[in-house]
Amino acid sequence: MGRTLGLASDDLKGQVSLVNVFASWCTACRVEHPLFMRLKAEGFVPVHGLNYKDRPEDAANWLDTLGDPYTRTGADRDGRVAIDWGVYGVPETFVISPEGRIVHKHIGPITRTDLDDTILPLIARLRKGGPTPAEAGTR
Repeated sequence: MGRTLGLASDDLKGQVSLVNVFASWCTACRVEHPLFMRLKAEGFVPVHGLNYKDRPEDAANWLDTLGDPYTRTGADRDGRVAIDWGVYGVPETFVISPEGRIVHKHIGPITRTDLDDTILPLIARLRKGGPTPAEAGTR
């Protein structure tokens, strides 16, 4: 089953969201995947996926098998989008501000501790109009 909603820069504006860079061949992506499924079930934040250097049919099969936590999924078959985002490898996860800016980058698989201690508090702060980590450091 293919994904019907793609992912474009304009889709990342208007609300706080996460972008998770993943691939079906990525073992660490499989480890963090249940946390994204939990975020989807809780409805706390939209999670978008960016499929990295993967065949679309492999990505679709992976998501059909493990569950699809993504509101939208984009494909980066040649890795050019990931270069623009500064991705070093998969998985990586980004917190996106309502203005569509990257305000936090997490390299490697997300853990429950990462969510509870860093990512979810940042999302809550951004929703209240609070400063990003970079802005907080300049005040």
